[in-house]
Amino acid sequence: MVKIISKLYLIFVNKVVILVDIFSFYKVIYFFHTRLKVLYNSNNFIVIDKQADMKINSNNIKERTVQTLLKEEFPLIANEKLFHEYYFPHRLDFATSGVMCIPLHKQACQLTSKAFFYKRKPKILYCYSEDTREQNIQKMCTTKSKYCIKPREARTIFVVLENGIYDNYPATKILIKPITGRRHQIRVHCTYLGHTIVGDYTYSNRKDVEPPRMFLHCIRLVLPNPLESLDIHTSDPFLNVKNWKPIHKINDINNIMYNKYNGVFYNLYIIIP
Repeated sequence: MVKIISKLYLIFVNKVVILVDIFSFYKVIYFFHTRLKVLYNSNNFIVIDKQADMKINSNNIKERTVQTLLKEEFPLIANEKLFHEYYFPHRLDFATSGVMCIPLHKQACQLTSKAFFYKRKPKILYCYSEDTREQNIQKMCTTKSKYCIKPREARTIFVVLENGIYDNYPATKILIKPITGRRHQIRVHCTYLGHTIVGDYTYSNRKDVEPPRMFLHCIRLVLPNPLESLDIHTSDPFLNVKNWKPIHKINDINNIMYNKYNGVFYNLYIIIP
């Protein structure tokens, strides 16, 4: 269906709305998915597969966010007493896709927060904090930088899955378990090791602009709690990535791997310089 709005076409295609400027060679100037991808729904939790390049919430009520999509799909469970209407005890970065859990009441939120808190270990891999040089964007740094202020401990487990080539550069596909949950933790640790995530505009110093997105996806969430234990996963979104050519498989994503490192898992590609 096509509907003309002044100089624009509003096109509905497979539940996707595309706004097209017909006087700019049909340039697509805005689009958004009209529905959340719900992986699980109960009286206690909604678990979604968050799309990449979407905020969790925003003070701008006109902006498309996880919150506004939840309001469209589940308006009856919106809580006006909450500033953003829904409980968000854990978050995914704007550019990160994947499994995200939304508790539906206060008890479920408390149990979820407690589950995330108690999985953390005191052992330190790298400490890092906010980078005071960056005034326009939120960027973190490790304690190796003199610009780091009030650093906090952070620990991440890396498991190599495949080696290969992405867009003619050596690259590695890895599975990650963050033990702690600091802001940009995975992205900072990868960059600190010298292997920035493919498509990470911020930590590539705004240089990696060719990939269609940042290749970081939360593939599985294991959340034990007294109400109902959750074990939710998605399919691998990076199986058929354009310009990716796997060469050597080292580990598989399977139950043996998951059981060894039980918890939250991220699936991603990193560039090896």
